[in-house]
Amino acid sequence: MPETIFNVKRKQIYQHLMEIAEKLDIRVAEQNLRTTGVNAKSGLCRIRGEWVFIMDKRLLVNEKIELLADCLRQMPLEEIYIMPAVRNILDKKKDQ
Repeated sequence: MPETIFNVKRKQIYQHLMEIAEKLDIRVAEQNLRTTGVNAKSGLCRIRGEWVFIMDKRLLVNEKIELLADCLRQMPLEEIYIMPAVRNILDKKKDQ
């Protein structure tokens, strides 16, 4: 049972990170990168003038959180509400 509670919280954190990205006009697209036939990794890119964070959908939620948080740490977040648990994640690496 505790694993389920932990997973729900992690999924909520990931969802909040995706909402932050959306507020910054960054679309998060989850794709199975193995089927592309190209050696690709998750990351931010610009496609036809639109910012898109392509996320490998096969990654664990914890890995998705780290990748998206790494991207969002570089963005101007001052004007966006960020729940405290997510703020802690975003601030964690800034301090290191």
